[in-house]
Order: sequence, then structure tokens, then C-alpha cells
Amino acid sequence: MDLGLYGKRALVCGSSSGLGKAVARALVQEGAKVAIVSRSAERLKAAAIETGAGMQLVSDLDQPGAGKAVVDEVVRAWGGVDVLVTNTGGPPKGKFLEVTNAQWQVGFQALWLSAVESIQAALPGMIERKWGRVLLITSVAAKEPIAGLTVSNGLRAGLLGLTKTLALEVADKGVTVNALLPGYTKTERLVELGVTDEQIASSVPARRLATPEEFGALAAFVASDRAGYLTAQALSLDGGWLRGI
Repeated sequence: MDLGLYGKRALVCGSSSGLGKAVARALVQEGAKVAIVSRSAERLKAAAIETGAGMQLVSDLDQPGAGKAVVDEVVRAWGGVDVLVTNTGGPPKGKFLEVTNAQWQVGFQALWLSAVESIQAALPGMIERKWGRVLLITSVAAKEPIAGLTVSNGLRAGLLGLTKTLALEVADKGVTVNALLPGYTKTERLVELGVTDEQIASSVPARRLATPEEFGALAAFVASDRAGYLTAQALSLDGGWLRGI
């Protein structure tokens, strides 16, 4: 299937590893021009070789204004952003009374404001061209809180409200906005959380973890020309883990 992504300009945030890198690779494979973002120049260089990304942007999305800055840089170099994928690493673990105000502030900037800033910067051009795709990578924790991930649970749920609100505002302008909710996926994040594949797989109806490549394929379709009627959705890739509708 031709997804109609050849020559489209894509910016994938948080893409030196894990899900972001998988999305970048999938978009490159579909012929898109892809810019990747990471705070580590070394990891970014390695990811560019692995994915074939055409632009590398070193940026710390925990910092105010960073989301807008990376979009502006792509616009200067390539003339616009057709596909924007917002994504950052997950906040540290912690129960509610263990989380400091500083950790809430960092999480809010990284998970929430960086997405808002980058969308604000990319959206006017999408509307002008009457074509655009905004994908917000969140987590199944946005619908079903995961024990010990207080900051992630709280902030990611709010991104679903933002997704729906924005999608309805721009639905008649050729721009789609969707949230992608990965479940347990075989990435470095599970190592950070200190859980094994076996522990997680037993709780998933599919009895296995997702692969980053499966998530990348979903993202590529949602970003595609073929998915022009798909908007305002929260799409879970979780092997059946979410029990609600």
C-alpha cells in the first residue's frame, strides 16, 4: 500500500531511541524526509545512521521554548513540517507523596508544554497548505493509570483532552490530530522501570510485548495520506491490555 508519504517533511521528537526512533525509521521507509531530535548528540548521530533520517536536532525538550525551536529549525531548512510527532521520555517513578513540585514542573514542561509549543509552531503552516498530521505519543497510562507512575498518569491523561479539542478545531482544514497509546513495548523504558519481559507479558492478553516496529507501522499509517479521515482518536497498541472501550 502506498501511504502517500513520499517527500513529506516529518519531525519526530524524542527519537534517538525506543518508540520515537521506530517511528522515524518507518516514516523514512515510506519516503518521508525526517528530522529527529534528542538531547544527546552522540545518540542522535547513531540513530540517524540506523533510521536514515535527513536532519539531526540536538535539543532538550525539558527546557521552555525547545519544542518551538526545533519546529522553527525544520521550517527554515525544509520550508515546513507536514507531519509532527510529539514524544518525550517518561518521567521517573514515584507515588503521589513522593513526587516533588520540581518533578511535576519538569514533567509538565517535557510531556505537556513541549507538545503544545511544537504544535503551535507547526500548525499554521499545515492549515495554510490544507494538509497536516499531528501525532501525540502518550501511553496506555492516559486511560488506565499504572501504579507508581503518578506524573505520567496525570499529565498523559490531559493530552487526550488536548488531542480531542484540537482535532475538532482543525478537522475541516485538512489537518488530523490523533494520540497514540503504546502499551508495554520492548524498549529501554522497561529496563528503567525495573521490570522484566516475563513479568509484563503475563498481564497482557496477547502474552507478549509489542515491538517498536509494530508501533512505527501504526504511526506511519496514522501519518499517511490514506488516514485523512482518521482524527480525534486515541489509538492503543497494547495487545489487549486496556480493559475499557
